[in-house]
Amino acid sequence: MRDTELIVSRMDALLARADAWLDPKPPAVDWQSQAFRWRSGNGGGYMKAVAHPHEIGLEDLAAVEVQKARLYENTRQFVAGRTANNALLTGARGTGKSSLIKAVWQAFRHEGLRLIEVEKAHLQDLPEITDLLFGRPERFIIFCDDLSFEEGDHGYQALKTVLDGSIAAPSSNVLVYATSNRRHLVPEYFEENAATRHVDGEVHFSDAVEEKMALSERFGLWLTFYAMDQDAYLAAVQIWLARLGFGCWDEEVRREALQWALARGARSGRVAWQFARDRAGRL
Repeated sequence: MRDTELIVSRMDALLARADAWLDPKPPAVDWQSQAFRWRSGNGGGYMKAVAHPHEIGLEDLAAVEVQKARLYENTRQFVAGRTANNALLTGARGTGKSSLIKAVWQAFRHEGLRLIEVEKAHLQDLPEITDLLFGRPERFIIFCDDLSFEEGDHGYQALKTVLDGSIAAPSSNVLVYATSNRRHLVPEYFEENAATRHVDGEVHFSDAVEEKMALSERFGLWLTFYAMDQDAYLAAVQIWLARLGFGCWDEEVRREALQWALARGARSGRVAWQFARDRAGRL
């Protein structure tokens, strides 16, 4: 009898292990964390806490004062429990779009604001993410960086649905902040614009153009970023050098910074940051 009970017990344990392997459960969410990444596994998607989030302050960003004020105010309204808009940040590369979102979150993280980074490959999980967050006391920003879509991309439809277009009511504790180099997020082709009609003095866009404009128009707040001029670039270099503990500024540093930008073929906050890291490392 004892041998039979032992065999049955071992069989039960083996079956439990097999069940866990065949149908694994995603790990529980650590709601005490302040930043997350959405990840996919055998058991489905789950929120993975970020142990060491990138810390950047609003004062570290140069030449984006208007954009900074608009996004800060929108986020302040959201954290205070008032109405606010999903935001789309577009424009030149390296001008601080992603950094501004992280800096605004940093400003409100101790007031219950949480940041969830969702990569383009996981956008089809957005309805699942919003369902998971529904009813939570915290406020969440879903951060989608460097978005662009091709024809037939499934993430495109999922994002449209979450922004505005589902039978379910939008979650009052969730906003989407996205960045892109494209204003309309989806490539536009000449033949689509050629189909636009002019009727009785009115412009009627083709169905294809209307469809592609529909996604970006679901973001209530549009912020455009422009390439830096020389003065703004040098100001950004000084900010980053000071942050890295090298506040000395003279003609030699200025000349090196301009040569660095010339070699990169661009003046931007990212280029300023890279120069500052190089110089601070050499010194």
